[in-house]
Amino acid sequence: MAKTKTNTEDYLRMYRQMVRIRTFEDNANQLYLSAKMPGLTHMYSGEEAVAVGICEALTDDDRITSTHRGHGHCVAKGAEFKEMFCELLGKEEGYCRGKGGSMHIADQSHGNLGANAIVGGSMGIATGSALRAKLQGNDDVTVCFFGDGATAQGLMYEVMNMAALWKLPVIYACENNGYSEYTKTDEIAAGSITARAEAFGIEAHQIDGQDVLAVNALTRKLVDRARKGEGPFFIELMTYRYHGHHVGDINREYYRSKDEERDWKDNRDPIVRFRAYLVEEGIASEDEIEAMNAEIETDAREAVAYAEAARYPDVSEVDMHVYAD
Repeated sequence: MAKTKTNTEDYLRMYRQMVRIRTFEDNANQLYLSAKMPGLTHMYSGEEAVAVGICEALTDDDRITSTHRGHGHCVAKGAEFKEMFCELLGKEEGYCRGKGGSMHIADQSHGNLGANAIVGGSMGIATGSALRAKLQGNDDVTVCFFGDGATAQGLMYEVMNMAALWKLPVIYACENNGYSEYTKTDEIAAGSITARAEAFGIEAHQIDGQDVLAVNALTRKLVDRARKGEGPFFIELMTYRYHGHHVGDINREYYRSKDEERDWKDNRDPIVRFRAYLVEEGIASEDEIEAMNAEIETDAREAVAYAEAARYPDVSEVDMHVYAD
């Protein structure tokens, strides 16, 4: 596992954020299975090192755009459990007052411009955010999260061309979890994914998305360079989703094997790997880690209970935040 020059608090915060994402997803899945949450949701479990490794390199002033599999990005960028669960359950205390739900959750107070149910739909938003920063003379950076399947969207090539021409402070982060819905990535993407960015003269990297320290170290370097006007950049992060494409995708053997899933969970889990590292390096003991895990589980249970009891928005809000004033 790659190392970065940082302190104990940074490592423990990264571990904590990864566990918070996994715990949030476990509870969100149970809300769906118990028919308490409307609509579908898409689990981020297994990909935690990507969101945390990247977002820990950002400030609140930096922006991100997210995807339909966006809970992990939201948590990693600083969102709180209560407001997130309220949003999933359609309650007025949610980040979008219950209107966004799982696939359109946003937390602009921490620079999260929002999830997007359209595959690749936030690429233009992220590139526009980076253009805004450059025109205003600000030094904030925008990270655009998207999956490998989104590389088939023409919008990606239009905005990367603009970003390269105008040297915009944007990082395109491709979360390659091996599947575009139910089809293997190598069956839908000809050639190299990083070569797509390199064709525009954009510096591109491929990295182990299960290694939070490696992801964080690379992102910090690229963010610093982007602030200096050296962007844009492209990262392909090799990762894996433990659940199906969405919560209803339960019987997956027709497109991927149980042995494959078991291998990723048993040998490449980002949380297990980082936990072992923290113990081996003497950064935290097993007891300290267990106590942290238990605290997060308690926080999640309390947040779920709070959201279940929270109020729905009044019917008078039906057109609130829909039209510009």
